[in-house]
Amino acid sequence: MSDDRTILRARVAARDADTLRALLRDAHPDVGGRVRQAEDGSCTIDAYVTPDEAEALEREGVTVTIVEDATAVGRARQAEVGEGDRFAPEDALPQGLALKVKDS
Repeated sequence: MSDDRTILRARVAARDADTLRALLRDAHPDVGGRVRQAEDGSCTIDAYVTPDEAEALEREGVTVTIVEDATAVGRARQAEVGEGDRFAPEDALPQGLALKVKDS
């Protein structure tokens, strides 16, 4: 069993549009972007799923390729975000109802 909090970005490829439609109708994965159709009639779309859901999407005429761990990428992007209000002047005082506490 895998960690239910892990979300993967998976590329779902189906041999034709009808196969992809049936998969989306049956499984209801969280999809991102639009369907891309190749010259040979195959269709692909990105889905955001758990590892167990990714395994369940595989069936005849459908292949699932894991592109990235979207949870890890999201956490890495969150680490890039600074703390505080970068637009506030340095001498800005907090406003509102609160207790004034000295830093230790």
